[in-house]
Amino acid sequence: QVQLVESGGGLVQPGGSLNVSCAASGFTFRRYAMKWYRQAPGKERELVAAITSASGSTNYADSVKDRFTISRDDAKNTVYLQMNSLKPEDTAVYYCNTKQPWWPGQEYWGQGTQVTVSS
Repeated sequence: QVQLVESGGGLVQPGGSLNVSCAASGFTFRRYAMKWYRQAPGKERELVAAITSASGSTNYADSVKDRFTISRDDAKNTVYLQMNSLKPEDTAVYYCNTKQPWWPGQEYWGQGTQVTVSS
């Protein structure tokens, strides 16, 4: 059974940093690309960052580029999102996501972790 469990969210002041984690189980983690999404109140869920399997190539939304870093530890079956220079507009629930790299491409989501940026 696939499980994605996020942790590390919380309240942080503008300009601060936070590192959220997603512990994965129930599948061969190293073979799957991993993504972080976020959803702010009243807004659609948006893709924040992605990391491939094997090479670990990364991609970021323009709004977080140069501030956020996605990484993975295949030995620990964990993906991370290091968030620096946080802004109030980064406030959202952050979700871990993955998808089977073969048909039918079943998609999996974690339960989310709340990140609030406020003074």
